[in-house]
Amino acid sequence: MQNVHRLAVPALIAILALSACAATPAPPLPDGGNVALGQKAYVDGPLVQPVEVVEDSRCPVGTQCVWAGRVRVKMLWLRGNGDRQPFEVTLGESTPLADGAIRLESVRPEKRGNGPIRPGDYRFSLRFMGGL
Repeated sequence: MQNVHRLAVPALIAILALSACAATPAPPLPDGGNVALGQKAYVDGPLVQPVEVVEDSRCPVGTQCVWAGRVRVKMLWLRGNGDRQPFEVTLGESTPLADGAIRLESVRPEKRGNGPIRPGDYRFSLRFMGGL
């Protein structure tokens, strides 16, 4: 009988520990207002993730350029069925996605003349237009 009690206590502790892990909610995902590379975010419906800055040819602040340049970002659409659909967005342009279009509204920080922006410093504002 003592063996049963000796086994019951560790089993009860293990069950309580596991149930505490299961009850801990995951932190909410951000919206599309301030998204870093590699970060998942809900953008007015779709779950997306920026994965790479393909091009950042913006004119540095304080200089005059013939062309303002552009920013292109490789993204993933993380679909509800587990599929990861790649797509690309360009600053200021709408890109068809799902039942609407997604738009890269802004890119931070501004480009400076003192060297390239580190990938971890980029932040993106995205907006989705469409849906039911």
